[in-house]
Amino acid sequence: MEVDGEQETSVIREASAEIRGKGHVFYNPVQEFNRDLSICVLNTFIQDWFKAKDKELTVERGKKDENGVTILEALSATGLRSIRYAKELQGVKEIVANDLSSQAVEAIKANIEHNSVADIISPSEADAIHLMSTSSKKFTALDLDPYGCPSRFLDSAVRTVEDGGLLLITATDMAVLAGNTPETAFIKYGSVALKTRACHEQGLRILLRCIEQHANLYGRYITPLLSISVDFYVRVFVTINTSQHQCKISSSKQSMVYMCTGCDALTLQPLGILKPNPTEKNPKQVKFALPTGPPVSKSCEHCGHPHHIGGPIWSDPIHDQEFLDKLIATVTSDHFSYLTNQKRIYGMLSVIKEELPDVPLYYGIDKLCGILHLESIPAVKLKSALLHAGYRVSLSHCWKTSLKTDAPMSVIWDVFRCWAKIKPIKPIHLKDGTPVQAILSKESRKQYDLNKVHPDANPKSRQQALVRFPENPAAYWGPGTRSTIMVKETKILKELRKQDKHKKKREQLDKEKSPDPKIQKVEENF
Repeated sequence: MEVDGEQETSVIREASAEIRGKGHVFYNPVQEFNRDLSICVLNTFIQDWFKAKDKELTVERGKKDENGVTILEALSATGLRSIRYAKELQGVKEIVANDLSSQAVEAIKANIEHNSVADIISPSEADAIHLMSTSSKKFTALDLDPYGCPSRFLDSAVRTVEDGGLLLITATDMAVLAGNTPETAFIKYGSVALKTRACHEQGLRILLRCIEQHANLYGRYITPLLSISVDFYVRVFVTINTSQHQCKISSSKQSMVYMCTGCDALTLQPLGILKPNPTEKNPKQVKFALPTGPPVSKSCEHCGHPHHIGGPIWSDPIHDQEFLDKLIATVTSDHFSYLTNQKRIYGMLSVIKEELPDVPLYYGIDKLCGILHLESIPAVKLKSALLHAGYRVSLSHCWKTSLKTDAPMSVIWDVFRCWAKIKPIKPIHLKDGTPVQAILSKESRKQYDLNKVHPDANPKSRQQALVRFPENPAAYWGPGTRSTIMVKETKILKELRKQDKHKKKREQLDKEKSPDPKIQKVEENF
């Protein structure tokens, strides 16, 4: 960001775009990663869209393409995202930058003129829901990046995208999606969120299930291309298509979740199942059936504690592997070397590519060790034991100490029993009725060699030292306060300065308590 002090004009430069505004300018620099990734996803999607339409990308980036895609940014603020789309994407016909605030729309108009993209971007002042509901045309891509929960926009959004079009949706209310207030999650998303170590992936799957539910009401369904949990939000990229048959399959893509209150063991129960029902005309025909349940007993088989029930969540894959390959090729191309977050995006996509696509949720290795009061087991040892036993394992991009595996929980606890023999716990922790006592009192049904390292236990993304789980991107990290993440001159507004007020007070008190340097020197001489 640069500031012209004489004219009291804030100037924000991000990639190819330059945003100007008098006084306060709404801008969250942490979200640059979000915008950079969206540029890459849209670029990859547009290439596929042109191939599906048997068209060729002939117009250069930043120029209007009459045969190109149409994009709606429903909540545009300053228009920064739309301007970047117009200047950095190829094959764009029109972008509508909408906002409810008349002041924001005036800023959008000024920034469109300043960036010379008036032929591509059309400003709009309207309520986003009303605009999407009454729009006579369908958009190829629709970007929703609200402050907080996006669910109230979804009913209109799933109807506004053309068949095969792309929805880009952000949710920043992570406390709700992570299970801090399950009753609020049910109100906003129609699912109960559990307080589990896999809360970030759970948030993604709750959001995806919510979008699917709204789409199904109109005979449409979603296909997730990429779903990420990063910084303080989740972001999903899904295509929308119309098919009554696929809507019927939807119930088999959603599941309830049973979580043990003692040992955190997770069990999923699909809402519907598909059974083969072949005929001469259609050998691949399936029959829709109801599952039987519940899949768990009243008490956990591992520790004897009761279960909490959460969901429903999306239990189908949350990424498209073919699209991921294309996206990684896009990100690593020379054209996108200008992106500030290129290395970080590539690192995250590499971890996502390594994830087991058909295994919903994950466990935290640190949490499992904490439940049993065990010394932390090296991830490579644990993964090696499971791999040698014939199971698959991977990380999740959502958590750096995650364990995503198709091994049953009974096998995982057996490995931990073997680890407990190497690193015994203190007898004081073996109290009757605790998960520790219930699990470690049983003998492992098989001895696992924790010293034999499997060649696949150390993922390639780690071997290549990629930027996989970066630290918080800024001192004032987070979504901030609604409509107050603004920059004026070179100072952060009062609302953001308050976030650190207690730390400053503590530092001042410590300074006052510290002894005088001269007195301290005299005392040291004695």
